[in-house]
Amino acid sequence: MRLKKSGSGESVSYSAIRSIYLGNGKNTSEVVRRFGSRKNLLKQDLGGLDPEDWVRAEIAKMNKEEKQGEVFFSLSERKRIPKGEQRDFHIGHFFLTGLYHGLGLDKLCQSISTNYKFKYDLDAILSMLVYARILFPGSKRASVKDCKKLYGITQVEEHQLYRALDVLALHSDEIQAEIYKNSSKLIQRKTSVLYYDCTNYFFEISSSSGLRQFGIGKDHKPNPLVQMGLFMDAGGVPLAFSIHPGNTNEQTTLRPLEEKILKDFKCSRFIVCTDAGLSSTDNRRYNTEGDRAFVTVQSVKKLKKYLKEWALNPDGWRLPDSEQLYCLSDLDEEKDKEKIFYKERWINENNLEQRLIVSYSLKYKDYKESVREGHIERAMKAIGRGEKGSKKVNPNDFRRFIASVKYTDDGELAERTKLYLDKERIKNEQEYDGFYAVCTNLEGDAKEIIRINKNRWQIESCFKVLKGEFKSRPVNLQKDDRIHAHFLTCFIALIIFRILKLKLNQKGKIFTDESLTDTLRAMEISYISKQGYVPHYTPDDKTDRLHDFVGFNTDTEIIRTSTLKKYLVKARKLTFK
Repeated sequence: MRLKKSGSGESVSYSAIRSIYLGNGKNTSEVVRRFGSRKNLLKQDLGGLDPEDWVRAEIAKMNKEEKQGEVFFSLSERKRIPKGEQRDFHIGHFFLTGLYHGLGLDKLCQSISTNYKFKYDLDAILSMLVYARILFPGSKRASVKDCKKLYGITQVEEHQLYRALDVLALHSDEIQAEIYKNSSKLIQRKTSVLYYDCTNYFFEISSSSGLRQFGIGKDHKPNPLVQMGLFMDAGGVPLAFSIHPGNTNEQTTLRPLEEKILKDFKCSRFIVCTDAGLSSTDNRRYNTEGDRAFVTVQSVKKLKKYLKEWALNPDGWRLPDSEQLYCLSDLDEEKDKEKIFYKERWINENNLEQRLIVSYSLKYKDYKESVREGHIERAMKAIGRGEKGSKKVNPNDFRRFIASVKYTDDGELAERTKLYLDKERIKNEQEYDGFYAVCTNLEGDAKEIIRINKNRWQIESCFKVLKGEFKSRPVNLQKDDRIHAHFLTCFIALIIFRILKLKLNQKGKIFTDESLTDTLRAMEISYISKQGYVPHYTPDDKTDRLHDFVGFNTDTEIIRTSTLKKYLVKARKLTFK
């Protein structure tokens, strides 16, 4: 800062100004502080100094304080903000960009681009789509608009984005393999156990075509669907995904994606854990080959009669690490509530030797009873409203408890219908409360196998984040390649999100999926002068953890423009142990 004098004689006025570089070789200056006229300063106590000497001393003091981090600027309520000048920015991507670059996606985009003659920046488009999915989930058009708030990123045109989706879809397998390879440099990938599951996503259209086909939707909507198969490692981080038409049998989707992992990811020794709906005999047999194994949920209801009788028999149960046998009828509702009892045997089904492990928990029994009570209550209200039930409902639909019979006033069968609560079905379900079964070809400790299966909740959590926090549905795209690319960007966003959460929670669990997205989405700043930006969010323990992760703080009273640029460069070059 330097002194500027205006006027002459006793009317001379003093100001502190600084030079500002505008770019393109242009400079300007701004007034930082106005000290007033010489005449007015003479009326003040300046410690015996001449007004000009006092002003110079003040400017020297300001320069010294500025070097120590103080920032000086002036604002005026008479000066209007220029039309079109952006003042609000978002820096949530500062905490994501290091992982994006750490996964090598920028270099991979550059490598892919060398095979084409397009002029758009593929890296800018992919990074924008990934950041937008986490920070501003919405349509592609909305993403282009919302990402104009992101500080320091390259802006792209909407038509370029759609063309880039076609390219990304063609290189999906290559991108997934590269992400897996590079992710091992960021975190320890726990690939000894892989979890597989499927879900589907609906389209708000009335006709089917290509990938968009009518099927049984998880959301029970009468719309065309696409199906996603997802592999996840034991650490909760996604490994690979595939997209299929919405009418595809889920059981047929596992093997092709697993073969891709064997080929492209160079993984060959692992246990595949799935739910009952994906555990066909062919899939189980496939995972007895090589150094692979399977652990899969087994419906107790669907066991053969003799196995079901054995599984539900109250005698012959034991606790892990104990040879003592227990009878379920003798369990104490309080003392034994947290314990998990089990029994096991080898069976041969369809010429496949496998181990059947059945577990029983009083806590799980209470949970199933509680859920069913809620369903019964809803069924009773529906009966009161005259709503009919259906035989074709899933096990979590309350309508399964609504039965009906046709009658006359004399009680004979006729056209009139009476609705009632199906107590026989309720009694039948109660028989299985607390029981849970898995099948495996492993010979290890039953306790470890139960633990492996128990972690299946994490892949369900992945789908919950995709559909909930990331709002990956409904999908507003038509071409199959672009639909696939949409889910590729969602998949990449999920990997970065999961790795970030693992990193942040290393020093103690502080973030849930919801709280992490909320914290990232709140990271806004406001431009207040050419000197810098002011944070727009409320600092707390969670923002402290984010700042520890990147190695700098954005919660200071003001962030100089030059400092903010340095932060972005540093964020992109994060190193990981």
